[in-house]
Amino acid sequence: MNFKSIPKKILLVGVIVISIICFTVVLLFQSKYCLTSSNYILNSEKITAGIRIIQLTDLHNSEFGEDNQRLIDMVEKQSPDLILITGDQLNQDEADTSVAVHAVAALCEVAPVYFSLGNHEIDYQENYQVDVKALFESAGATVLDWEYVDLTINGQDIRLGGIYGYCVPARFLETKEADLDECRFLYKFQDTESYTILMCHMPYCWLMSNGINEWDIDCVFSGHTHGGQIIFPLIGGLYGPDFGWFPGKLEGLYFSDERDKVLVLSRGLGSSGTIPRFNNVPEIMVVDLLPLDSN
Repeated sequence: MNFKSIPKKILLVGVIVISIICFTVVLLFQSKYCLTSSNYILNSEKITAGIRIIQLTDLHNSEFGEDNQRLIDMVEKQSPDLILITGDQLNQDEADTSVAVHAVAALCEVAPVYFSLGNHEIDYQENYQVDVKALFESAGATVLDWEYVDLTINGQDIRLGGIYGYCVPARFLETKEADLDECRFLYKFQDTESYTILMCHMPYCWLMSNGINEWDIDCVFSGHTHGGQIIFPLIGGLYGPDFGWFPGKLEGLYFSDERDKVLVLSRGLGSSGTIPRFNNVPEIMVVDLLPLDSN
């Protein structure tokens, strides 16, 4: 082909189109197969000894290397004291559980793994009549479903709980028994002098119903939003379930008014449905809990 015979404007348009296509392919590839870690430090007067926590969420049967070895290796390099998985390891409409179960089993070789359910685990149980809690406990994890445990890690007392629900504060509720049951659990959970950590897949209430101020819970780990699935430069995530279009609050740390409580919201690792992640590299959350006077 004689490129000299093609008008310069057409050549320029062609170069731009090809560049856009290549850039799009790269971003799609990164958003499906690459991994990144987001590192945060949280200081609290309740913390006297440091604890490193890894949060993983929304795997959705994704694989990073054979048997998720790249994911396991990346977690192991962080030397965590705890690994928290906040739901949606599975896909509700895929019968196979081997990817999710193998990942949990391998992670249990790195550090103690605690698991809370997401909406896909809830729906999976109904669709396939499988006890998901027993499934992941057989892989070595401790599954906390409307439950909590009191732990001592590195000499530090913490209360760790897990719940699937919206956790709307009682004063916003009608007298629906199921909603009030959530409140009863949370009142009991927060009744401690220990540092409290709650795994709660759904972040909506903590941000939109003022839950981060209403509940006396030091740290909440959530997922579900996938960071908006598609992330636009300077604008942020496209859409969050329950949040709507371009809500802004779809990833990162969100503090209470007094900055003594925090929601840790991860973009997660995978996706479900037909819309792929875009400009949205799968994320491992690394959170260091440190005393108030630590740097």
